[in-house]
Amino acid sequence: MSRRKIIAGNWKMNETPTEAKALVELLKPLVNNPDVDVVYGVPAIDITTVVEAVKGTNVQVAAENMYFEEKGAYTGEISPAMLVDAGVKYVILGHSERRGYFHETSEEINKKILKCFEHGLTPIMCCGESLEQREQGITMDWIRQQVKVGFQHVTADQAKTAVIAYEPIWAIGTGKTATADQAEEVCKGIRDCIAEIYDTDTAEAIRIQYGGSMKAANCKELLAKPDIDGGLIGGASLKAEFAEIVNYNK
Repeated sequence: MSRRKIIAGNWKMNETPTEAKALVELLKPLVNNPDVDVVYGVPAIDITTVVEAVKGTNVQVAAENMYFEEKGAYTGEISPAMLVDAGVKYVILGHSERRGYFHETSEEINKKILKCFEHGLTPIMCCGESLEQREQGITMDWIRQQVKVGFQHVTADQAKTAVIAYEPIWAIGTGKTATADQAEEVCKGIRDCIAEIYDTDTAEAIRIQYGGSMKAANCKELLAKPDIDGGLIGGASLKAEFAEIVNYNK
């Protein structure tokens, strides 16, 4: 089965609304690749600016987080209905920075994933191991747990539309990248895990990204692997280099 590649930028806590508009205008003519789904994951304060700026282009917008309640006394949080109304299509959930700095659990991430599907949003669920976990030989045990808990009560039809981003924590923002073979091994392991939870059809449909210092120099080799369906791009998404990754096939 041929899965469409999905290249998503994770801007993290960067770009004011004014800077965000300028970045979108810079990238607009460069990322028009009809063979690839292009997504900008932007800070909450930039969402409406970026949604407006990408109108009429091939780019969709992702939020970097979302709460699992519909509304209420949750100061500082953002609901799925707010995101839908603002024009958001994807939500990045469970990034290692959210898990690490803000102590998000897989159970909380599961609630957010279920709420995404209720509102027609597509989750991009992140998973990945630390250097210590890799050295202990528990990479797949750890990631399988993140996937299995994250996808509790998610139906096969919902799972087919989801995106999973494998991001080895030791390769995020460090300049270190998993080799293409290391990345493929884990992405295949994630696909096998989805097949165990659901079935082969679901595993073949779900898209799995690699994230962790993917850049123009290494994207072709990574994206050539059979189980790597795209990238979740950090630092490189904030500059014109992002377009080189989007256009990896040209």
